[in-house]
Amino acid sequence: MSVRTALTAATAASLALLLTACGGDSGDGKPKGDNDASASAAAKPDVKALTAAELERLVVAQADLKGYLVKKTDAADVANTGDVGADKAACEPLAEALSAVSTGTPGASVQRKAVQAKKGTGASPEDIMGALGAPATAVTLGSYAGEGAQQAFASLKAAGDACGEGFTVSASGEKTKVVKVTPEPLTAGDEALAFTVISQMEGKPFMSTLAVFRKGNNLATFSTISLTGKVKTLPQDVVDAQAAKLR
Repeated sequence: MSVRTALTAATAASLALLLTACGGDSGDGKPKGDNDASASAAAKPDVKALTAAELERLVVAQADLKGYLVKKTDAADVANTGDVGADKAACEPLAEALSAVSTGTPGASVQRKAVQAKKGTGASPEDIMGALGAPATAVTLGSYAGEGAQQAFASLKAAGDACGEGFTVSASGEKTKVVKVTPEPLTAGDEALAFTVISQMEGKPFMSTLAVFRKGNNLATFSTISLTGKVKTLPQDVVDAQAAKLR
């Protein structure tokens, strides 16, 4: 079972919430047109997305994490948005996030894979990669123009509400049943959310986690699996390291 397959198997999501603002007469004596213009500017701030090159300097790296092997994700292992879906439209954003695909429409995104060393193993890449069942976290960092990051985060939050009782994920022709999505506490960035996801793999429960936080117009997602199928904790070290680089 590949990491990408397992990531895709552990997914859930939701309808995008469009953030809107409306103007009106505030009663302060200013012309109504001025209020409308101000509201329009607030609704569509002139925020530009970072480039892929800029994100490469901001995404978590090997030097940021002790006890992990951090590698750039191979292009062949990066799923496209069109490759991932769900039987419920509301669940597609989470399906994408757990498959290391940026939710919404980022201007650019980059991916990393962070594999945690198991207790009793050394710190060398060979020891870490050879540790059976070592938790592996797919990190995706996307940057958005305007309010794209806020909208993407809102869609993921709505997905947690809409898809808690499960759905079916489709990825590259394969279908996997997600049984339950449970919210977990997380504090990071400007706003954050996290979930424990239980799916079925070969008839057995497969537990993974998803963490997401937004910092400004950047959105970071962390999808963690283990070949043991028993990831019970969030990748807090990875989340903290990425949050520190986005301050």
